[in-house]
Amino acid sequence: MSTTTKPMKTSSRPVRTLAILGLILVSMVGLVFLQDSKSLQLGLDLRGGTSVTLQPRIAPGQEGSVTSEAIDQAVSIIRQRVDSLGVVESEVTAQGSGTNRQIVISVPGDTGRRVVDLVGQTAELRFRQVLASGSGIPAAGDAGATPAAGVSAADNAKFAALDCTKPENLQGNGADDASAVLVTCDRAGGTKYILAPAEVLGRQISKASAGLDPQAGSAWFVSLTFDNEGTSAFGALTARVTSLPEPTNQVAIVLDGLVVSSPRINEAIPSGSAQITGSFTQLEAQDLANVLKYGALPLAFDRGEVQQVSPTLGADQLRAGVLAAGLGMLLVVIFTLLYYRALGFVTVASLAVAAIMLYALILLMGQWIGFTLTLAGIAGAITAIGVTADSFIVYFERVKDEMREGRSLRTAAETGWVRARRTILIADFVSLIAAVLLYVFSVGGVRGFAFTLGLTTLIDLIIIFLFTKPALVLVSRSKFFNSGHPLSGFSPKSLGLVIAKEA
Repeated sequence: MSTTTKPMKTSSRPVRTLAILGLILVSMVGLVFLQDSKSLQLGLDLRGGTSVTLQPRIAPGQEGSVTSEAIDQAVSIIRQRVDSLGVVESEVTAQGSGTNRQIVISVPGDTGRRVVDLVGQTAELRFRQVLASGSGIPAAGDAGATPAAGVSAADNAKFAALDCTKPENLQGNGADDASAVLVTCDRAGGTKYILAPAEVLGRQISKASAGLDPQAGSAWFVSLTFDNEGTSAFGALTARVTSLPEPTNQVAIVLDGLVVSSPRINEAIPSGSAQITGSFTQLEAQDLANVLKYGALPLAFDRGEVQQVSPTLGADQLRAGVLAAGLGMLLVVIFTLLYYRALGFVTVASLAVAAIMLYALILLMGQWIGFTLTLAGIAGAITAIGVTADSFIVYFERVKDEMREGRSLRTAAETGWVRARRTILIADFVSLIAAVLLYVFSVGGVRGFAFTLGLTTLIDLIIIFLFTKPALVLVSRSKFFNSGHPLSGFSPKSLGLVIAKEA
């Protein structure tokens, strides 16, 4: 009785697969040149950057508000805001003690000023009913203006005397009392207001994002979504003021003590969503949404000393890191050529393609998300060389095992791939999980290490599937490799099939 073995399906069009990879690489290189992303964005340790000191603003009688807990909370929020701008290798630290504590922010490159302007905002957002409004430029008769109903004589007098043309009255802060009446100006200084106690607070926002109104051209706005508590409070506020006369049917959106906008409420808004408008530029809208997303700082800060930071490591360490990466790749190349002979050139070509893809991605991400390369990031890439080499070895050894069982090289390239693929995927996924966990639960340089480790592991998966496997399939069709030539890597000796002759 004879049995038949179902033949293994032969190669899945390796030339087409290689062409797809080639198209991807050409597109990436094209994007590099189109976006003029020709230089690496180096981190603080290699290039230096901008360092700014934030000093807590202490109001008279509130000296006890600058606690260690408040400073630590501010550091945490600022770090989240900086990280949300991209994979920026920044440093956010607290220095000093007691009421002399301050926060030092160091950001790579010369774009640090915008980052510091963003992270230093208190961003205390409040929704208040408008009780009275008037011109921000006080006229001669303002002192005798008609008092607003339901407002104390002291607040009416403060409103009449408020001059919104003075710079000190346009400096927002988050120190206003949410439960008290607020007399303030709008951001432009054109209008002054008396506002009722806040009924909806920034902490009740669950989501914030910037958007562009297509019907209003270049009008940017910030969309807000409230949590359950905020939805109920905002719905009640808008329902109550709808039928009131001007200006009490307006709700002022107050950011850091200044009015951003004061829209008239025509109907109740129970949906839990709102928009902030106010002649924002794209950057202003995106920055405001980003700040609101991570909450308000527990303290108001004044910007102190701004200075340029010299590289902590510098060009010598960068060259050393690049040299280490090059030596790592060279050792892998030497090993594969000595052990796998001509087959090792598939590994060499795979590593070269992976290096091109990694370099192009680092250039593009520096342009797109502000990715900066640090020495820790270079270390992550060096570590990933071993992961990449391991994938090649698993596949090649599986092919050799198949040939020892009597299969031809052409068949072994396919059957070996089916059996090696699972092992390669598991190994790379373990590496990816480790990289993700490191990135999520760490800060600073460790995040850079984790990011490049994860990125290079993903590149390894792309290369092994789209280059190494189809390249080996093409190799398996070559007469040189099928002949068992001593330099092919598939000779009987290389496969361990040579039996020593008896003496």
